[in-house]
Amino acid sequence: MDFKMLITTFGMIFLAELGDKTQLATFCISADCDSKISVFLGSAGALVLSSLIAVLCGTALGRFLPADYIKIGAGLFFVVVGIGMIISAARVLGT
Repeated sequence: MDFKMLITTFGMIFLAELGDKTQLATFCISADCDSKISVFLGSAGALVLSSLIAVLCGTALGRFLPADYIKIGAGLFFVVVGIGMIISAARVLGT
């Protein structure tokens, strides 16, 4: 096991998830629920499953595309989604 990669991945994902929609959704669900352990296990399981899917897809794409292309594609995806969110918010605020 590559412990340097483990620590790097943990740090990046932990920081990226702070204040993220996932954390805010978990926060809201737990504020409205008596079973805190169920909320924790459900949210942790969802994060583990989505991470597994990301690892499997990244591994598959990495066999066919250079890592730089994948990073550029991911960056472009975030830019497009961001622009879409700005346009959507402008429509809502404009009405």
